[in-house]
Amino acid sequence: MPANKTRLMAVANEKGGVGKTAMVVNLGAAMATMGKKVLIVDMDPQHNATSGLGVDIHEDMVNVYDLISEPEDHRSSDAIVETSWKNLHLLPSHPDLSGAEVELVDKEGRENRLKNAVAEITGKYDFVIVDTPPSLSLLTINVFAMAKEVLVPCQTHPYAYRALEALFDTIEAVKEDINPDLTVAGIVPTFFDCRTRVGRDILDRLQSDDRYSGYVFQTPIRVNTAIAASSDAGKPVVFYSKSCNGTRDYVAVAEELFKRNGKRK
Repeated sequence: MPANKTRLMAVANEKGGVGKTAMVVNLGAAMATMGKKVLIVDMDPQHNATSGLGVDIHEDMVNVYDLISEPEDHRSSDAIVETSWKNLHLLPSHPDLSGAEVELVDKEGRENRLKNAVAEITGKYDFVIVDTPPSLSLLTINVFAMAKEVLVPCQTHPYAYRALEALFDTIEAVKEDINPDLTVAGIVPTFFDCRTRVGRDILDRLQSDDRYSGYVFQTPIRVNTAIAASSDAGKPVVFYSKSCNGTRDYVAVAEELFKRNGKRK
């Protein structure tokens, strides 16, 4: 597969607790069940995407920290972990990644370390989906410099809704200064509960706000206990409970994403 056919996608939100890592793991798994070859890159030092795919970190494992801190000594192909599920691969994180920002601050081309590291392997996948830290940092900038699209999970809560403006400003700044090809793939409402007034209100605001309405996916990710339970089990929800609402929602989001190309509707 030519590299330019690979969709390079960051899943990002500067606010924590919006379902970002769950989106990475479960959307990637949903795509894999639909025949897409998917690489998940875990750029969060908390390594929840790594553990969410049932992968344990050990000291002799080559990981994303090695690739960006010592690129001359490691190849990305050596860091790829094949998960227990067909079509779903992982480039694992490591807690040492938390120190990368300080270590790289004086390095030339520091914002392109991830882009350079994965260049040799991106053409082997239909999607490369990258989990980001819940803050704006050099790690996040590395992801935005590599990606072509940003998928934004937004909890249906007033705080998350208000935080969107800052995130969109960040994406625009990166587009102007570092990566002119970066676009917003869409906004996926998360933790939606139709029984609550605030959930319905925030979803309505997203869909009616001229700044965001064209980006909002038709399917929100509903509150579903199976999603949290599957994370604890180290198993994507589509494999943990095939008939639950979480599985239905992520499959629907994957299907809609296939039809989008990172441009506003």
